[in-house]
Amino acid sequence: MSDQVLKIDDLKVSYGGIEAVRGISFDVKAGEIVTLIGANGAGKSSILRTISGLVKPAGGSVFLEGEDITGKDSTFIVSKGLMMVPEGRKIFPNLTVLENLKIGAYLRNDDISKDLERVYGYFPRLRERSWQEGGTLSGGEQQMLAVGRALMGRPKLLMMDEPSLGLAPIVVQGIFEIIRQINSAGTTVLLIEQNANMALHVANRAYVIENGKISMEGTGKELLEDEKVKAAYLGTVSHKE
Repeated sequence: MSDQVLKIDDLKVSYGGIEAVRGISFDVKAGEIVTLIGANGAGKSSILRTISGLVKPAGGSVFLEGEDITGKDSTFIVSKGLMMVPEGRKIFPNLTVLENLKIGAYLRNDDISKDLERVYGYFPRLRERSWQEGGTLSGGEQQMLAVGRALMGRPKLLMMDEPSLGLAPIVVQGIFEIIRQINSAGTTVLLIEQNANMALHVANRAYVIENGKISMEGTGKELLEDEKVKAAYLGTVSHKE
C-alpha cells in the first residue's frame, strides 16, 4: 500500500467563472506535516474546502488513502478519516466545551472516553472549562477547542486552516507546539498558515501557492532559507553590499 494519505491531481476550482485554483498537484505522506503558504486570495483555503467536500471542483481528482473522494459530500469524507479545523474556528458558541468535543465524534458509535482524555491531555484548560459555553472562551481557548473537536474524530488526516489567525504570539507558539505533539503521536497534518515562519519550522514539506498554482516546493528548511520566500513571506532578505 502506498504511504500517501492524500493525493491531489490537477485540481481546479472556480467561482462564477473565475479560477481560484488552476490545476495543482501535490501529495501528503503518512506521518508528515505538509504546509501550504501564500498570500490572501492565493487559493489556499479553496484547496482545503474542496478536499473536504465543501466545494465541488471544476476539474482534477482528490484521493484519500488511494480512494477517489472527488466531489463526495463532507459527511462521507469525514467518515473516511479526514477532519478539518476551519478558519475562524467555527465552534458552537451556545454549547458547552464538552458538547462541542462530542460533536467531533458524531459519526462514531464506540467509546470516546480515551480520545476525550487525550484531548484534555493536550489542552488541560478545556477540562477546566468543560461545562462552560464555547462562546465565553478566549480566542486561544476557542482554537484549542476547534483542534480538540477535530481530534475526537480520530483523523487519518487533520487539515488546519489558519490556526494562528487573530491569536497573540504566545498563544500561537502553544498552538504550534501542540501541532508538533499531535503529529508525533501519529496524526498526519495538512496546514494552511499565513504565519509562514511558524509553519515552515514545523513542516516536513511545503508548497508556495501563488495565483492558484504551486510556484515553489521543498522541505520546510529549504523554503525557510530561500531568498524569494524570505522576501515575500518572512519579511527578511539578505543584503549583500
